[in-house]
Amino acid sequence: MPVSPITFYFDFTSPYSYLASTRIEALAAKHDRGIEWVPILLGPVFAATGAKALVDQPIKGDYALIDIPRSARFLGVPYRHPERFPVATYQAARVVIGLQREHPDKAAPWVHACFDAYFAHNRNISDMPVLHELARKLGLEPAQVDAWCGDAQIKAQLKANVDRALQSGVCGAPFFVVDDEPFWGVDRLPQLDAWLTARF
Repeated sequence: MPVSPITFYFDFTSPYSYLASTRIEALAAKHDRGIEWVPILLGPVFAATGAKALVDQPIKGDYALIDIPRSARFLGVPYRHPERFPVATYQAARVVIGLQREHPDKAAPWVHACFDAYFAHNRNISDMPVLHELARKLGLEPAQVDAWCGDAQIKAQLKANVDRALQSGVCGAPFFVVDDEPFWGVDRLPQLDAWLTARF
């Protein structure tokens, strides 16, 4: 009997989504699950939930600047806090959707490339020249990236992703849903692992 994939809601501007992206594939493989990568924008999620970006939250924002690099070190993941944080991520997200539609085998590599560029190498992924460079490394033409970013259907799909996220109870990123069970945060990955093992 087919099993459902792990649905992974993420925003490229979320450092915790970046950390989760480095672990989710191994976890999914361990349990013989696929991954449904769902790019979203946290702005509309925050608007619906009344939350704010970490950098806009007093005290908590200062703590995050300690916790994020420490969490990266704990996981053995390279991390360099971006000079520009946060940045607009809708263009990078639209490319994910374009790839899922036309080159699905390159969608996950694109996700990893964007996260790595932004959070490991301080590259501003809101700049189209940076996205063009990342595209070339994956064998994609910059013109194709531009076309996806301007595609009305892809724009509508990104909005639909956000609407679906809100309907699914997504309150932040990273957020995972598997077999209708929700998990919020990279720190919930061990719990997700245990739940898939024992359904506690």
